[in-house]
Amino acid sequence: MSLPALQNTSVFYRRILSQFPQDISLAFAYGSGVFKQSGTTQGQMGKNMVDFVFAVDDPVTWHTMNLLQNRKHYSFLKYLGPKHISSIQNDHGAGVYYNTLVPTNGRIIKYGVISTDSLIDDLMHWKTMYVAGRLHKPVKILLQNENGKLRAALVGNLKSAVTASFLMLPESFSEEELFVQIAGLSYSGDFRMVIGEDKSKVLNIVKENLPHFRNLYSNILQECPQVVYKPQQGKLEVDKSPEGQFTQLMALPRTLQQQITRLVDPPGKNRDVEEILLQVAQDPDCGSVVQQGISSIVKSSSITQSAKGIATAGMMKTVSYSAKKLWKMWKGWRRKPV
Repeated sequence: MSLPALQNTSVFYRRILSQFPQDISLAFAYGSGVFKQSGTTQGQMGKNMVDFVFAVDDPVTWHTMNLLQNRKHYSFLKYLGPKHISSIQNDHGAGVYYNTLVPTNGRIIKYGVISTDSLIDDLMHWKTMYVAGRLHKPVKILLQNENGKLRAALVGNLKSAVTASFLMLPESFSEEELFVQIAGLSYSGDFRMVIGEDKSKVLNIVKENLPHFRNLYSNILQECPQVVYKPQQGKLEVDKSPEGQFTQLMALPRTLQQQITRLVDPPGKNRDVEEILLQVAQDPDCGSVVQQGISSIVKSSSITQSAKGIATAGMMKTVSYSAKKLWKMWKGWRRKPV
């Protein structure tokens, strides 16, 4: 995984990072304010909100410092203090606390705070796929400390995205089809894709960023024994035998395996996970079962995190943010050919 150092990032990002407490294990920027999407001009991109995620080892201490430095960023929840804010962050939704529509350095930003342990858990096990899903797509890494477990989890998350996508694709497919599948994992089951998001969002992300996706995934694809990767032609062939699919199913993150088990195993039967996955590997609808498992994870976390967002943003910002999302969705409909 490419992890550019802070000195290689632009002055804009360094200036923004300098305004926050420095005890950050991982900081990255993502979204349409960072990476160009189809149908968006460079000028429009410069007006889009810039999204950040900060992983911190000690959320209570970090919020204590941030309340001193950036108290205006918080909603009414600031009056509850850093311990309650950290509790809301860790115990509800997807383990992320967002401050949104924050004006800084001539741009509007949104930043989410997650504990390093919660991030590693999501990357390894796809407990919510909320931040793990964002890291399936190209992001701009701004800062990363020397946490070996976090580094391994970041790479493991990308490998899991590839494995899950293989199970949902046919035997032969193109690079672009793979990256569209990967980019769409974290939107599968997300209620915001019904209302509030541009429906062509996934394709827009991939089409303008194929080199970034290749940079992120080429080493994993070249080293994966389950696939024949032909980068010159942009083609891939994956093992769709029951044995191959069983190997892939056994490599999936734990929460997804558990969701697949719940979908397939009748109540009260209580077979072990390996036995159930062996059955799924031989099912012609194997890919559909995996898709349903992912959707159930994403649906739950997207609803609970969005509900939490009303409190963390405050009502005025929630209405403003939602209106912007609906406007983008309407523009996406207008761009579609009749």
